[in-house]
Amino acid sequence: MTATVSAGARLHVGFQNLSLARRRLYGGLGVGLEEPRVTVSAERASTIDGDDPLVRKYAACAADVLGVPGVAITLEERLPRHVGLGSGTQLALSVLAATAHAYDLEPRVREHAPAMGRGGRSGVGVATFEDGGFVVDAGHPTNRFTTEPPTEGDWTVPPVVARHELPDDWRFLVVVPDADPGRSGDDEDASMRAVVERADPAVADEIAGVVTRKLLPAVAAGRLEAFGEAIAEIGRKNGAWYADAQGGVFRPPAGTIVEALESYPVPTGVGQSSWGPVVYGVTDRAHADEAEAAARDALSDTGHEGQVLLSEPASSGARVWIDGQRR
Repeated sequence: MTATVSAGARLHVGFQNLSLARRRLYGGLGVGLEEPRVTVSAERASTIDGDDPLVRKYAACAADVLGVPGVAITLEERLPRHVGLGSGTQLALSVLAATAHAYDLEPRVREHAPAMGRGGRSGVGVATFEDGGFVVDAGHPTNRFTTEPPTEGDWTVPPVVARHELPDDWRFLVVVPDADPGRSGDDEDASMRAVVERADPAVADEIAGVVTRKLLPAVAAGRLEAFGEAIAEIGRKNGAWYADAQGGVFRPPAGTIVEALESYPVPTGVGQSSWGPVVYGVTDRAHADEAEAAARDALSDTGHEGQVLLSEPASSGARVWIDGQRR
């Protein structure tokens, strides 16, 4: 039996709080995308077999978590790594789910995500893998984190406090400049620790107002311009926390691309996803070509090469096929 799992990328708008002075830490905001995607196929095996070192690492972890002897994993589509599209989480969970389905087991993705090393800060990637949509998570109790995260895997994925499907005529612009990858692993941990130790709690209070009075009402009503204004504001307020760690409100070269793209009438809601360098914006189907052209011009204006994508928001989670039949 062959089990195939395909998951879309996610954009991470930012966190609700990075200050230890507030009761809950992090609290991610983001959206699942239909494209680009990661796709893996799994078959039962007596050992761990895969065509990529990271795939083999996640496959070994999945086999251990699920209590199966082994799995053969084929990576059919991959997401760019460490650019702000959630590649690690989507790959890890896809391998977990494909392994489980190959053995006719329930993946129990949210339960097993910590053992796969995912969901330690933001729960957005797990939530979009499950159901797609625009997601706000509850964050983690601050007293469990202090300046250090819990021991690896010793956490639960933060619950979803709000999830909305976005209008199907909305389009997310994704600009992937040819630049150094964003931070990950120990480097990301060290940077986050430094940010949390210095974070101004007043910024969290400002973001809370934007989320409750601007962002969530805009999402619920399907108001694109208001949604874009809100996510852009949240992104900049997050950038104020990260400025020392990443060299500005947006990390280079994302900052110059954001500035250039904001000079065009479309798209709206321009910002940086996670540690970048991905820059995103939002528009609608009628203005998609104009937004794509603006992104290409913004890359050219700032002297950068890169890839420009347009994606629908994901209205559902990862897709599963068993022996070619859609589940």
